[in-house]
Amino acid sequence: MLKIAIIGDYQPEAKAHIAIPQAIALAAEHLQCQAELQWLPTPELNNTTIPLLSGYDAVWAAPATPYIHMEGALQAIRYAREQQIPTLGTCGGYQHLLIEFARHVLHLQEADHAESNPEANTLIVTPLTCFVNEQTHHFTLKPHSKIATIYGMTEISEQYGICNYGLNAQYVDLFAEQGFAITGRDWNGEARIAELENHPFYVGTLFQPERSVFRNVVHPLIRAFLHSALSHSQTAGTFTIPFSQSE
Repeated sequence: MLKIAIIGDYQPEAKAHIAIPQAIALAAEHLQCQAELQWLPTPELNNTTIPLLSGYDAVWAAPATPYIHMEGALQAIRYAREQQIPTLGTCGGYQHLLIEFARHVLHLQEADHAESNPEANTLIVTPLTCFVNEQTHHFTLKPHSKIATIYGMTEISEQYGICNYGLNAQYVDLFAEQGFAITGRDWNGEARIAELENHPFYVGTLFQPERSVFRNVVHPLIRAFLHSALSHSQTAGTFTIPFSQSE
């Protein structure tokens, strides 16, 4: 039984929050395994609870941000990154993967998000050049990257939810120098997918692959995420985690 932690403040009306459990269940069925999901509300994530993430086989940083407790979410993301736990971040979750990396690897300690703190000195996540609302866009993937291997192609189409923010272009090279490279760009050449080197699975996408479940499609990225979780489960012990289910 795979144990999947979802970092986020569950909102029953959020399409992504409806989609994620269904998308994981569909991919698990395809892989002939079982997956148990648990929503981890960000106010419950702190120095005492974060180590309990070691009992999970994978972590998904969910959309629908700002999070109630951004620092809690960032601590959980950091733990998953440092402990080599397979991690997927979509939309707002991806944005927070970037902020966590900027603070703790790039040492930009004031790294922040323009949506929640527009006056911050170091804005890693800034407004997109165009508003994206329930649209499907085309993306070009970096050849030989993990994401291109997962899809088996370098040109893809994916759907957004409602998204207004992405990686500040002036930091792209700095991220890449430390191994968190942009491996997918939209039609305008802007960064939309990133993956971390030397990690079993650490991928962020600005679009929402979970929405594929509304078409009853097993998404290749979610399937690869669960496949990595299966590998993790075979090499790490698991135990019961006392977080409460917030669904």
